[in-house]
Amino acid sequence: MIATATLPYALARLGRLGRGIVDLVLPPRCLACGEIVEDTDGLCGRCWSNMTFFAPPWCAICGLPFPHPVGNGAVCGDCARERRVWDRARSALRYDERSRGLVLALKHADRTHLAVAFGRWMRRAGGEVLENADFLVPVPLHWTRLFRRRYNQAALLANAIRSAGGPPPAFDCLVRRRRTPSQGHLGVLARERNVHSAFAVRHPETVRGRRLVLVDDVMTTGATVDECARVLKRAGAASVGVLTLARALKVGA
Repeated sequence: MIATATLPYALARLGRLGRGIVDLVLPPRCLACGEIVEDTDGLCGRCWSNMTFFAPPWCAICGLPFPHPVGNGAVCGDCARERRVWDRARSALRYDERSRGLVLALKHADRTHLAVAFGRWMRRAGGEVLENADFLVPVPLHWTRLFRRRYNQAALLANAIRSAGGPPPAFDCLVRRRRTPSQGHLGVLARERNVHSAFAVRHPETVRGRRLVLVDDVMTTGATVDECARVLKRAGAASVGVLTLARALKVGA
């Protein structure tokens, strides 16, 4: 019989042995290109270097990266000119031609296992936003789109952030009450009109007085998270942050 003191060590050894056998038969591969890598749910060195991960110095409000060191609390021009609906936002990486395929693989190609790595990246990038947060609120899909896709990528990301040490998700407090057309081809004003009054709070008691963090895959113009934050604050949320996997930046930014 294994002594109680040595049981955790024995279980850890068994776990390492099991992982070693699996890796021998099915070696871990880069999430982007498929090259064999050392660790599961990771990128090879080449693909990692091709991604633009956000890190300070960045805007204290929206997380826009600055090209040069700046003082603590510095804000970008957009945040200085206009008050945001939400309180603070962060993204893990830049949405561009190098990251697009990986992001869309989660959204449209059923590669739901990617959420594990994405959640770790988002947890790391969103530390300031997640601090003291009560709940994660994934941006919801309309039920018809959810039925067709079978999963909500924002909900998968929220679960993964939770697994990486983030706050718990509140999956059903925010709903999309009308189906909106895809926004990929729309401009800024058209996106705002598209999502206007598209969301509603289902359980106000979950929202009232709480510090919430919206979770989504990509922030482009911010129209969707703006509308979600507006609805949540009307329902009494104490604060609303935003955490996305990727963010599209203006050309030249």
